[in-house]
Amino acid sequence: MAAITTTPTGIAIVAPGTTTFPPNSRYSQTTTGQYTTPDGRVIVYLQRRFLPSADNFTTLAEHTVTQGERLDNIAAQALGDPEQFWRLCDANNAMNPNDLTAIPGRTLRITLPEGIAKAQQHA
Repeated sequence: MAAITTTPTGIAIVAPGTTTFPPNSRYSQTTTGQYTTPDGRVIVYLQRRFLPSADNFTTLAEHTVTQGERLDNIAAQALGDPEQFWRLCDANNAMNPNDLTAIPGRTLRITLPEGIAKAQQHA
């Protein structure tokens, strides 16, 4: 678990180099950094997260977007969890989730999580 302390006013302070995001979050592997202002205040911030390479994903299926579809509904249907919409974003190289459903007819890749390869079937 991340190193977290709480101030008397209830503000959570996260130690640099840690994260408080759950394991199924897009940001679970993103660490924090620290900046000290000239007046000595310490500001802990989330370091930048880059989209992973499409080569890191194994395609399981494809989905063609229809008019009015929402990404969370596609994620719920394809991945079993609407909060995993970000996996569709990563697999389809999208920073903005709305870009994936803006144009009906677009084909989305449904993939395994990053870095997990599909087991090869033996004859």
